Amino acid sequence: MENSNVYWQASLEDMKRGYTEEKDAYTCLLCGEKAEKGIVYPFENRLYEAERFIRVHIESTHESVFDYLLAMDKKLTGLTSHQKSLLQLFYQGKSDKDIQVELDIGSTSTIRHHRFVLKEKERQARIFLTLMELLKEKDEFAPAFMPVHQTATMVDDRYNITQDEQEKILKKYFPEGTLSNFPSKEKQRLIVIRKISQKLKPDHMYDEKELNKVLKGFYEDYVILRRYLIDYGFLDRKPDGSKYWVKK
Repeated sequence: MENSNVYWQASLEDMKRGYTEEKDAYTCLLCGEKAEKGIVYPFENRLYEAERFIRVHIESTHESVFDYLLAMDKKLTGLTSHQKSLLQLFYQGKSDKDIQVELDIGSTSTIRHHRFVLKEKERQARIFLTLMELLKEKDEFAPAFMPVHQTATMVDDRYNITQDEQEKILKKYFPEGTLSNFPSKEKQRLIVIRKISQKLKPDHMYDEKELNKVLKGFYEDYVILRRYLIDYGFLDRKPDGSKYWVKK
């Protein structure tokens, strides 16, 4: 199963710790990295059993689950940039007075008000989550929607497409494994670009020439594929375009 799908189906406890336990392995929910049970993993001159290693992986690669989630797009978190700044400072253990000075806003009572607003947001989120969980038990006609990838730079109506519709589009545009033509509709483009991104090596630094060669294997106009991979948040690059890598 695609990692973004695993992520959105994970329990709250698994999302908090950043990984999920499967029969034979532990999987990082943030990037899909796996640690097989029964194997000892080396890291910085130390050896770790699988579960401890996946925790070390999260700390070394993603810094923390909190930082990873906070860096997600506003459409996924529902947080303003100001709220993100406050949460980051709260997480760092700063006092209201320290935060007021650092952000140069209002007074300590202003910070307390922001804390209250965030708690209200938490209460609303818990009620909504409970409602949606209860709804799952009754809504037998609910379609399986295409999951939102965690590095998405936009979350809008382009994701309003079911898994069945997605399969039909992929069969239409990839009749023989290569892209027949580039779609004109945004929904179809997203599905096509998502499919191509899954064929890229997740832990590999591509130079521009190598990436172009890989993309050209899917479609002659590799430039448009590269641009949309970046625009949709599947691929990242250095400012000078010398290196590209799959975003996690």
